[in-house]
Amino acid sequence: MSQHPLSRRVAIAGVGTTEFSKNSGRTEIRLAMEAVLAALADAGIDPSEVDGLSTYTMDNVPEREVFRLLGGKKLKFFSRIYEGGGAACAPILHGAMAIHSGVADVVVAYRAMNERSWYRFGSGVGGWEPGPMVESVHFGWYITHGLVSPASWIAMAARRYMHDFGVTSEDFGRIAVSARDFAATNPAAFFYQKPLSLEEHQKSRWIAEPLHLYDCCQESDGAVAIVMVSAERARSLKQKPVLVAGAAQGMADDQQMMTSFYRSDISALSEMKLVADQIYAMADLKPDDIQTAVLYDHFSPFVLPQLEVFGFCKRGEAKDFIRAGEHTRTGRLPVNTHGGQLGEAYIHGLNGVAEGVRQVRGSSVNQVKGAKNVIVSAGTGVPTSGLILTSE
Repeated sequence: MSQHPLSRRVAIAGVGTTEFSKNSGRTEIRLAMEAVLAALADAGIDPSEVDGLSTYTMDNVPEREVFRLLGGKKLKFFSRIYEGGGAACAPILHGAMAIHSGVADVVVAYRAMNERSWYRFGSGVGGWEPGPMVESVHFGWYITHGLVSPASWIAMAARRYMHDFGVTSEDFGRIAVSARDFAATNPAAFFYQKPLSLEEHQKSRWIAEPLHLYDCCQESDGAVAIVMVSAERARSLKQKPVLVAGAAQGMADDQQMMTSFYRSDISALSEMKLVADQIYAMADLKPDDIQTAVLYDHFSPFVLPQLEVFGFCKRGEAKDFIRAGEHTRTGRLPVNTHGGQLGEAYIHGLNGVAEGVRQVRGSSVNQVKGAKNVIVSAGTGVPTSGLILTSE
């Protein structure tokens, strides 16, 4: 058992989601409140008890409004995690620290977005005006070379990974095909009952070579919320406690936002390796102890190096792991059993945390037999975070 003071001391007690769509027809604050109230109901906790909130810097829903609409009494903790997808697991870390330190008792993490109907999230920075702010200057170096969108930035690292290890577009396709296979049996997924073949993947249009259309995650409307309490309190609530065994954030060498092109190895995901090392140490677990993984799949190529940094295969061998089908529903490590962001929805990874909870509870629609320890990762190529969730 881990001796880390935070490991297994805090539990996820409730999960709430809206439906996932391309046009919610509702405001983002409405979506947020639907998910938060659903998560509290799932846990059996009165909304007035919430005294902590955590979300992403990119979220448009103010904590004060969520708290006010909940009928809250005293909000003692609120935090925002840097940027977007890399924040997916960090609100759980922040909530766990707040609860274990005695700062708060009931912390809710949430993410709400209308990133399809209100704005196109994948459009990138091509329309940005020149300015002196750090990020405007930063992306100014790339826009002139046509690197204006997330797909184009990831394409650079993906091509290098292909060059170094003999990876093919078909290998990326195998990631997408498996995600859609899981989505096809998940009624909550946007691509429910819509599997994808490798041939369809290969025939889909290029977005930014070597990325085909189906290598790119969705743009989705929807919201997810997660309720955290102490492990002790969770045992008296409605649901099976899901313990936070490991949680970490990470930035590494020459870290930039999806454009860390000046590293000695641009596809190695050194920030995720830092997270992996931390969560394994905190949880006192190793790769062989993990039954299933939710690996951030904003773009299919970055699933492969994640398999490597989390220790499921050696560097450069993820392609062999994928070709053997070890990531599929019949493999030794089913990956993204909800369909991932390629198949279920892109809610900046918080829907992946929800799936990790369901796997530990034993309530996933694509339940992995004997799932006790689940890894969940956040965005890759950016400042990031990760979790190991476990049963008691």
